[in-house]
Amino acid sequence: MPLELIVERPRKVAFREYTDPPLTDDQVLVRTTVSGIKSGTEINLYRGENPFVAEVWDPALRLFRPPEKGEIVKPFFPHGLGSWATGVVAAVGPKVVRLRPGDRVHGDWKHRQTAILPEARLYPVESQEQGELMLFTDPAKFALAAVHDAEIKLADRVAIFGMGAIGLLAVQMARLDGASQVFAVDPIQGRLELARRLGADVALNPGDCDAALSIKRSTGGKGVDVVYDSVGKISAEASLASLRPRGWFITYGNASGAADPIPPGRLAAGGSLVMTRPTLFNFTDTPASLVRASKRLFSLVETGVLSADIGQRFALKDAADAHRALESGKTSGAILLMP
Repeated sequence: MPLELIVERPRKVAFREYTDPPLTDDQVLVRTTVSGIKSGTEINLYRGENPFVAEVWDPALRLFRPPEKGEIVKPFFPHGLGSWATGVVAAVGPKVVRLRPGDRVHGDWKHRQTAILPEARLYPVESQEQGELMLFTDPAKFALAAVHDAEIKLADRVAIFGMGAIGLLAVQMARLDGASQVFAVDPIQGRLELARRLGADVALNPGDCDAALSIKRSTGGKGVDVVYDSVGKISAEASLASLRPRGWFITYGNASGAADPIPPGRLAAGGSLVMTRPTLFNFTDTPASLVRASKRLFSLVETGVLSADIGQRFALKDAADAHRALESGKTSGAILLMP
């Protein structure tokens, strides 16, 4: 029986057997060849720090709430991990028209040896190498949502806290959108060097300096127009302190844990700051918008306009080591799991 990777409890990963059901009309069975770890999202699931662990998401009200009296809530653990992968088509349903067994495809599924998805949710790739490259379109969608939310204008100054896979993509997108100066902030020197190669003008290690103070001094005391922060708890205050009056604080990740609550008065003290927390699903909430974003990013990655960095590869059986490495904060680039 095939295996899937799960988190049984905080910081405890394991494998679970499962059975693939028979295919229906438009479904495709894919055998996974590589899957990617999405750093911020996955590390919070691994730590058990996701809000879904303790509360109920109410889609009608669009908020988390405590379980109501008598409401049956499915336990969060054990929970599957992963969300982006590449594989080879093993079988197709009777109404599948584009794909055939042996085709390579990229899509949205978890760390598991096989997956069944509708044909419309799978994208053809020409080779294993291209398939690995296409894995970057998933974190790129989150970076794109963050960049779009701030509506960067020509000659804006931008600071990006956190040079994980999404942060490095945000550096490139901010430059493409017209930013005149990009600051990259991260405690790992290797990540900062990579950020410089990908377009950052200034690379700051918060262990060596006061990042906000350095940004303010480098901008003549003004601050940047936009801050993107994928780190969360340990960097939110520095991000706010880096902004000019009426600047935008885009918090789009929680690699160090969720940021502490920010009172409205802190935004006022910074000079009428604007804070938002974009999520991918509000930018791709229709099939057409998802396809449009995916095709745009496929093109940018495939043509080399956006550069992708693969940092580490682990065998799927060593997934526990991969997650420990991720939590250490010392990895650089994307982490791939090979079944």
